[in-house]
Parts: sequence; C-alpha cells; structure tokens
Amino acid sequence: MKPRFYLSVLSICLLSSISFSQEADGLKSIFNGKDFTGWKLPDDNVWFTAADGILTVKNGPDKKGKTIWTTAEYADFSMEFDFKFGKGIVDSGIFIKNEKEQIQIGISGSKKRDMTASPYIPGKGYPVEAEGVKELLKLDDWNSMRIEVSGKLYTVWLNGKKVMTYESESAIEKGPLGIQLHAGKEMAIEYRNLKATSQK
Repeated sequence: MKPRFYLSVLSICLLSSISFSQEADGLKSIFNGKDFTGWKLPDDNVWFTAADGILTVKNGPDKKGKTIWTTAEYADFSMEFDFKFGKGIVDSGIFIKNEKEQIQIGISGSKKRDMTASPYIPGKGYPVEAEGVKELLKLDDWNSMRIEVSGKLYTVWLNGKKVMTYESESAIEKGPLGIQLHAGKEMAIEYRNLKATSQK
C-alpha cells in the first residue's frame, strides 16, 4: 500500500470514528460558526458576533447585560463547548432552561472571584462550589466544558474532569439554553464547538 493512500485511508477512518462517537453520544452542533442560525439575538445586537467558527461575546459602550438563546428547548440534555477568556473581568455563563439558573464562567460579581463551573441559583447564590477549578482552568488558552442535566441533577466537567454535581430543587422541566453577558462589566469571551443533545 502506497504511503499517501495509507494516510488517506487512515484519515477517513479517524474522521469517521470521531463522527460516529459524537453521533453515538447524541451530540450535534448548535452553532455553525458563521451566523446565528438556531439562536435568538437581542434587539439591536452589538454584543454577539459569529465568524471563523468563533462566537464572540463582548460588552458594548453602555455595558448592558445581554443573553443569546437557542431557539430549541431542552429537557434532559448534555452540552459541550470550548471557551477562552478575553480582556477585562469576564463574567459569563450558561443559563439552564431559563434566565435564573446558571453555570458560571468567570468572575462572580457577588463573590468577587472566579466561580467557573459552579451553579448560580436565585435565592441561594452559589450553593456548591466546583472543585479543583484553580488547577484546571487555563486563563490564556481554550478550555472545554461539559454540562449534563438529568431531571434536577446538574453535573459539570472542566477540561475532562468532573468538578461539580448539584441537585436543584427549583429546576424547571424544559427550556432553551442561554449564553450570558453580565451587565456592568468590560469584558470579552469566546466560545466555539458548541454541541448539545437533540432536544426532546
């Protein structure tokens, strides 16, 4: 077998394996990397941009808080993505089915320190704190996060390690997923490779 042919066959097999793995896991892309198909943007959007596979979140001059939402709604789900901190005091996160419950990414306004991968629950603040984040989190490079929601149980992995499990008494049955830009901050954060299980 010629080397070039062998490499071509190997590449096809590897790509097929990756594709099969994602399909078997039920994960599908929810961001096409070039526009916001499948997402609801805020009016007069200047905060969220899409280009070259990257979803960039950046404050405007008035530092208003904004959220981008999936058009699809989810019950139990898994979500995976990469994120990278930009300039400023990053305060972002993933809203879980509504604008109340969230998995934090970056600095908490109330705690004044990084609470990445911890759940924020209204009325309870941060009822648990993700473990080992300081050692795992890369401040100048891409990080990976996986969020799994099963009923009221929230579980989060950061860079391949499970860091948080929490059972939310106030979890709702179904809703969209949101990416938050917190108000009052000068900040930027990038997301890529956003995937989630098919909505039910």
